[in-house]
Amino acid sequence: MAHSYLLYIFTPKLVRFNLYRLSMKSPLLPVFPWRLARWALCFSAMSFALGVVARAALVLVAAQGDSTASPRPTAAQLAWHDLETYAFIHYGLNTYTDAEWGYGDASPALFDPDSLDCRQWVRALKAGGLKGVILTAKHHDGFCLWPSRDNPDYSIARTPYYIKKARAGRAREEGDIVGWLSRACREEGLHFGLYLSPWDRHRADYASDSYVDYYHRQLTDLLSHYGPLFEVWFDGANGGDGYYGGAREKRRIDATTYYRFPQIYQLVDSLQPNAIIFSDAGPGCRWVGNERGHAGQTCWARVPSGVLTLGTDKVQLLGQGQADGDLWIPAECDVSIRPGWFWHAQEDAQVKQPAELFDIYLKSVGRGGTMLLNVPVNRHGRISAPDIAALRGFRQLREQAFARDILADATLAAADNTLTYSLPAPASIRFVVLEEDIRQGQHIEAFHVAYRPAGQTAFLPLPTAEATTTIGHKRILPLTHPVSADALRVAINAANGPAVIRSVAAF
Repeated sequence: MAHSYLLYIFTPKLVRFNLYRLSMKSPLLPVFPWRLARWALCFSAMSFALGVVARAALVLVAAQGDSTASPRPTAAQLAWHDLETYAFIHYGLNTYTDAEWGYGDASPALFDPDSLDCRQWVRALKAGGLKGVILTAKHHDGFCLWPSRDNPDYSIARTPYYIKKARAGRAREEGDIVGWLSRACREEGLHFGLYLSPWDRHRADYASDSYVDYYHRQLTDLLSHYGPLFEVWFDGANGGDGYYGGAREKRRIDATTYYRFPQIYQLVDSLQPNAIIFSDAGPGCRWVGNERGHAGQTCWARVPSGVLTLGTDKVQLLGQGQADGDLWIPAECDVSIRPGWFWHAQEDAQVKQPAELFDIYLKSVGRGGTMLLNVPVNRHGRISAPDIAALRGFRQLREQAFARDILADATLAAADNTLTYSLPAPASIRFVVLEEDIRQGQHIEAFHVAYRPAGQTAFLPLPTAEATTTIGHKRILPLTHPVSADALRVAINAANGPAVIRSVAAF
């Protein structure tokens, strides 16, 4: 049976008390009414005087400041944070032309996979422990993986694959790739999202107002007919050379104004209110500034308003965020399991191995971001065996690394802004994992973790190469070498508002 405790840690300069009920299994519950505060404070003081401090899943560390003016995530953003790892799928005509960025002139007749199966994709990703899928419904070449009402001639509807499915009476079930993948995700319990490239190298009217109207209609079609979406992805690559209906020329647009993004955001919010909107500038989540999947060692979910734009070159701000930012736009870390984003036969021997994927996980999710792992589909219409093996190994490494929290049976003592966990017996530590309760915002600017070697009295700094600055949704500190300890201590050294620790774990 779960036991509940009241745990308070007061700083000398505490401006206001934050009273929360902490439970081994329950989420943080609302603040106590002030008419109960006197009783609660007496209970707290008595508990500390008697040394009765129990382990709790959630711990409140109160620091000077007020979080009321700082940004906080929406309910949709909180759910997005908790996904942590999910997949990107790049698939289309580029798969059959061996290209990364299609010029826009490839024939739909090239699209003719012999064993396409969206269920196989989803099961492979699920076996790798990924929680969702974002599909490139249309990449820069303009080819649509669904029978687009506004552009049927350059869509799946004009491919040999779709025509065969239609003749067999399976066009709706298996011809529409967006629809099939959406259903497969729901059947397997994965979240579904869509990528729709604003840039279109096929359309003759690209760079004119009529193209923007067309793009809005396409987006409306996708948002309206394929079930709930957890994320909608807008690429920052915009304008350049292309086929453009046969013109074969370069065209330039101002990405900050051309697409009418304020209207696009309103459209997404109205038709998919729980979807996170990705772009370089958010507003739901932001690009991390590189395609290696690495967030900054200091990584704030906060960014200042009016600074980031589509196609921004502010790489440091993208990777690190800003401590005093007034917007909650966390970092999404995209990376491909192969050198390219689309499938290429020559890259079958270059698939990232589980250890490399795990390292990327530590530098994305482990620094407060999410990990968007691209897994391309091959020309048969399936995820390849080397990719599946890497995904399964990646999941196995995560499960092995974080199998048992050695602090689960520890005794917790609290003083000022310090938490000390005393272990019932010495244990080897390889990772320390901290979580800030971001429902209250992100405020921790610096922290310190130390361990006590078995049989000694002094605490030593934890041997880690990671900067102990921000925590955010999750901070994983991998140790440079395992240490044997009988106690662990966490101290909050600086915060720009009430610093609420959700959990501390060690593995």
